[in-house]
Parts: sequence; C-alpha cells; structure tokens
Amino acid sequence: MKRWLPMRWLSLVCRLVVGGVFIWASLDKLAHPAEFAKAIHHYRIVPYALLHPAALLLPMVEAVAGVALVIGWQRRGAALACAGMLLVFLVAIGSALVRGLDISCGCFNTDGGHAVGLDLFWRDLLLLIACLPPLLAARGGFGLDRDR
Repeated sequence: MKRWLPMRWLSLVCRLVVGGVFIWASLDKLAHPAEFAKAIHHYRIVPYALLHPAALLLPMVEAVAGVALVIGWQRRGAALACAGMLLVFLVAIGSALVRGLDISCGCFNTDGGHAVGLDLFWRDLLLLIACLPPLLAARGGFGLDRDR
C-alpha cells in the first residue's frame, strides 16, 4: 500500500496542474466565444460552418474536464479527455508551425495572447505527459473516485 503513495501524490499534482490549466484556459473562451471562433479560424483547419459550434463546445469541454480532474471525479475519463484535447492542440500547433502561420494560439485569452511557437508546442507536450499519472494510477486517491 505504501509503495503506491508516491504515485498517488504524483497523480494528484498532475491532476491539479492539468485541471487548473484547462479551467483557466476555458474562462476567457467561455466569456468571448465569437473572438475564440476567430482564433480557431486563424489556424485554417476547421471548416467555417463548424467554427462557432467548436468555439462554444471546446471551452465547455475544457471546463468540465478540468473541474473533474481537479476534484478527482471520473479521473481517468477526465485525464483521457484532456489528453485528447492536447493531442488535437499539438496537431494544430504543429500544422501552424509547419505552414509558417504567424498567429496567436487562442489558448488563455482571445485578444492576442501568446503567439504559436515551439515553446507552446513543448508546453502542451509536457501537459500531455502530465496526463499520464492520473490516467495510469491504480487508484484515484485524494479525489471523489478514490475507491475505484
């Protein structure tokens, strides 16, 4: 039992960091969906007809997955949702980098913010790696689903 304690703590720290990042990232997007739709449009990946639905849905999923991860509810599902979104973000960032697009990432605010670059790619890759402990930990520990 004690040998799993470090993994539980690592899982908790990763849950709090990744969940907190997703909650923070969702706030401005939820408040300004039209501006977020423009940020999505700048990537030139999503068809025009899907821009506004994506701009409405993505921040909601980010917020729910982030809260679930922080409180430890459906830990594995929340970690998997965050990891899936991060994979999509990494593909979008990589695509923008390869095509030489000089755009704002649209990550935490919709009014410019951080430009797409390698640092952003590495940050999201580290967040993706941080999704692994909550996803792979044997028991939830320190959360609502700790007995599962």
